[in-house]
Amino acid sequence: MEPFIQPVQVRWSDLDPNFHLRHSVYYDWGAMCRINYLDKMGLTWRRFHELKIGPIIFREECIFRKEVRLDDAVTVDLKLLKARRDFSRFTILHEIRRDPETVSAILTVDIAWINGVTRKLAVLPAEEIAWMSKGPFAEDFQWSE
Repeated sequence: MEPFIQPVQVRWSDLDPNFHLRHSVYYDWGAMCRINYLDKMGLTWRRFHELKIGPIIFREECIFRKEVRLDDAVTVDLKLLKARRDFSRFTILHEIRRDPETVSAILTVDIAWINGVTRKLAVLPAEEIAWMSKGPFAEDFQWSE
């Protein structure tokens, strides 16, 4: 699969008193990128409702490297870093770039699926597992048990 890259716009309201991006905006951009990825792959909110399944985050960590400012052209990418073969649990890596050469932040998120009725962890149907198996994968992607 081709890389999944989401352009984002830095808004005035995204800035902190030091005139650079507020820390929480990085997390918001990662969430937006993930939801757009899932939607593009067919896991829309309507499909989640039909399956009675949705994503749940176990861990979200951001490493901040370079400032993002108001006039920067920013992109957020998505790569699968680690996954169980049935994608019941997986890790997504986002690189937030202020230009093609400069990584401003690295966001890592551990995700699983939860059944909205039983409130127990769940597994996606085979069709959704098949499309997740297409990536995009990080260079150092690992299968986990």
